[in-house]
Amino acid sequence: MLKGRKLFSLSLIVVTMSGCAVNSQPVSKAEGEQRIQQDKIAMFSKQEPVTAPITLYDAMARALKYNLEARLKVMEQALSQQQLELARYDMLPQIAMSAGYVGRSNVSASSSRSVETGQQSLEPSTSLDKNRDVADLTMVWNVLDFGVSYVSAKQRADQRWIADERKRKVVHTIIQDVRSAYWRAVAAERLLGRIDSLIDRVNQAREASEHMSAQQVGDPVEVLSYRRTLIDAVRQLEEQRRALSLAKTELATLMNLPLDTAYTLALPEKDDMPVPQLNVDFATLEQTALLSRPELREQDYQVRIHAAETRKTLLRMLPGLEVSAGGHYDSNSFMVNQSWADVGVKVTWNLFNLLSGPAAYKTAKANESVSEVQRQAMSLAIMAQLYVARANFNEAQRQYKTSEELNDLDGQIAGQLRNRYKANSIGELQLIQGELNALNANLRQDLAYAELRNTYGQILSTVGLDLLPKTLPSDRLTDISKALRQSESNWQQGNISAMQSF
Repeated sequence: MLKGRKLFSLSLIVVTMSGCAVNSQPVSKAEGEQRIQQDKIAMFSKQEPVTAPITLYDAMARALKYNLEARLKVMEQALSQQQLELARYDMLPQIAMSAGYVGRSNVSASSSRSVETGQQSLEPSTSLDKNRDVADLTMVWNVLDFGVSYVSAKQRADQRWIADERKRKVVHTIIQDVRSAYWRAVAAERLLGRIDSLIDRVNQAREASEHMSAQQVGDPVEVLSYRRTLIDAVRQLEEQRRALSLAKTELATLMNLPLDTAYTLALPEKDDMPVPQLNVDFATLEQTALLSRPELREQDYQVRIHAAETRKTLLRMLPGLEVSAGGHYDSNSFMVNQSWADVGVKVTWNLFNLLSGPAAYKTAKANESVSEVQRQAMSLAIMAQLYVARANFNEAQRQYKTSEELNDLDGQIAGQLRNRYKANSIGELQLIQGELNALNANLRQDLAYAELRNTYGQILSTVGLDLLPKTLPSDRLTDISKALRQSESNWQQGNISAMQSF
């Protein structure tokens, strides 16, 4: 019988343990397909459709509103605000409430025994009902915990400002990436048609040369050299086409458009593509960069957070004053007062904090010093970045001027070659080579202009100025685009006071 009970108990344990086992199944294909569909809807839903050619500021507005990285930073900023609100509750007293029913199977009775004689001095008796209702409402407030929680809430507030600065940095990066991709996409849209047309002409010339080679017309070496030159021309054109064709895809990615979306760019006329000029004194730019760069402002908040951590280490070494108050109820019929209130005050002191406190204080002070040195090193790096950005801009200006002159010369040469080809004084190969040179020169000029605008915007980004104002009439793309255009106009005119973050 005893053996059967042991076997039954063992079986019960095994069944219980097997029931507690947790198994996980791999993600099925159907679940993966459902996830893909949901993500596609979430990534591209609620976007204003593309109904007109996209300008530079339209592209920036779309990127800032719909780019997933920008949206992620907005969510992180909101999360930091929620964490700040939550940290404020840590400063409130702790309030605990309990209510319930207490019962037992027999009477809670007791007797007394004399400590001198060892004999029972009182017959068994009870002062407690077998079943009773109880309730308590107790508040406890520790002054030391309040001080530590207050400092922690201040740290949370600084972390919230850090989230703002990181969002600003993402905005600067996205705007700069859009600016670079947009002007390269403009060059692509200007030249892809001409490249395709020239490729068709070169391919026709190749077919003619292959026919001549098959008919053994002319010197074989000259025919083969002619074909080789044409093939090399096609190779150059195809390389240019591949590089340019990716620009619009990159821009679509930045704007968070579905990659199969057909869109066109609002191509500016040559008169609308002026050479930008730096109209702000460099010393002013340097001072503004040290004041406005998101990285430096984040470091300022980090210094404050570490300073607050130092204060917390000092607070933890102090004794804590704990104040408590509560209300109680017990339905025990033997009690004279079934409800009552009590208050209490006591001092608590963790003596181990006195031992670890000096080391914690030194560590916190060291963190402060490290943060300050990091800020100084970052300031030096930012000044160097500004000097490099200005040098790149000056070099881009020179390269654009050179490419503009070469484009003008190659255009004139191509015009002369067309006239000679019409007069049958030159062959088609010379005309194709001249048009290829003119196309390359045009491409180099457009890419040089894209680099010029890129380096010009890089100075703006390096200084840490905000093209996107703090307040907007609405979050519609047209309003965002207008605000960006106005800020860019202020920058070009040297009016940077309206673009500073504070």
